[in-house]
Amino acid sequence: MSGSGPRLPPDRKPPGIAPRESRQRAASHRSAKARPNRRNGVSNRAMDSIYVSPINQDVKPAAPGEFPAVSIGPILCDPPVVLAPMAGITNAPFRRLCRGFGAGLYVSEMITARALVERNEKTLRLAEFDPDESPRSLQLYGVDPHYVGEAVRFLVDEDRIDHLDMNFGCPVRKVTRRGGGAAIPAKPKLLEAIVRSAVRAAGEIPVTIKFRMGIDDDWMTFLDAGRIAEAEGCRAVSLHARTAAQLYDGEADWNAIGELKQAVQSIPILGNGDIWEAWDALRMMRSTGCDGVVVGRGCLGRPWLFGDLAAVYAGNQPKNPPTFGEVMSTMREHARLLCEWTGTRIGITSFRKHATWYTKGFPGSTKMRDKLIRINSLEELDVILAEGDPDLLFPPRAMRLSRGKKGGRQKVSLPEGFRENLDDMTPPASEEPGDGG
Repeated sequence: MSGSGPRLPPDRKPPGIAPRESRQRAASHRSAKARPNRRNGVSNRAMDSIYVSPINQDVKPAAPGEFPAVSIGPILCDPPVVLAPMAGITNAPFRRLCRGFGAGLYVSEMITARALVERNEKTLRLAEFDPDESPRSLQLYGVDPHYVGEAVRFLVDEDRIDHLDMNFGCPVRKVTRRGGGAAIPAKPKLLEAIVRSAVRAAGEIPVTIKFRMGIDDDWMTFLDAGRIAEAEGCRAVSLHARTAAQLYDGEADWNAIGELKQAVQSIPILGNGDIWEAWDALRMMRSTGCDGVVVGRGCLGRPWLFGDLAAVYAGNQPKNPPTFGEVMSTMREHARLLCEWTGTRIGITSFRKHATWYTKGFPGSTKMRDKLIRINSLEELDVILAEGDPDLLFPPRAMRLSRGKKGGRQKVSLPEGFRENLDDMTPPASEEPGDGG
């Protein structure tokens, strides 16, 4: 048994930028409307209870009309699910793979404004979309209103995007110590200037922003950030319900999402943090009143999570997770897409981290991962996967295993004297790239 995991249609083109004339989209096509679940070969019966965590045992699928599609300007996101931008992960191949499992708004990995203005080759490559990808959603990071405006104008004038998200949530030390990332919302006038510049340059293209709760437990910024976004014309905001000091540690504080929903009522509020199972998304929306969810680390090594989400939002039970044979099939497809997109050397190197996430939790997979992190070709990947047992069932404990960022908290590094003048609008000296936050 070789596994019969998700397969993409044979007529799909490899990732790349389509000619401008072929990218004209009718309004009806600017929708993240439901697509069929392509988890071929997986049992159609409802998910076994062993795959439902105790915290979700009593959660029911969505009732008819309970969770309507969320509108982000002209984009209708149905179900109300967004893929969180993640540096080095949510590139065109990964978004393509996720789209094959279920509908959602799939946002690109973050690119920096100044590098885009300077037409940096790598940055332009990261800003590419599949020819058939719609809507084209891109996350931009910038610290200077001037460069942000210029970057957005370039994207709009070149007809490269349908939606722009802005990142104000990165907690990485090299970014915050210069006053960037998650530190920017602590200076509301600077945040206001950056958002205003983006929205004005975007014109009819909807702009959203993503941010964290604040610097630490004693310095919260999320309510002000939400109000600024609302006032400056953003079409939605996303809150990662952790502080910068938390990084990715502990539990997300969903209460903050509900608090933001009460404070900002004219635009959609999207909640982010601890969506490991499809049931978590329903719990978050029911407990906070938010309008949609943003899925980050929960889909690493588990892109089929978007199929589960599509099922529960449609009022159905999700299917059992894939067998190891089906996981291996998805791994091969993912690796192939990456190699088509960047070439074998870079594609395989990029895939190594994904390989560790796909196999995490399976019994006896440690030795396999030791080999997978050293692969140099698709052929080597096939040889190693051939050693696996395709009939292994997905381990229940792997449903909530953390993947990606490591745990642990930090003391947030900020520029000297940062807190002395929070009305200062001077942009940080450097636009250090970080992660999606």
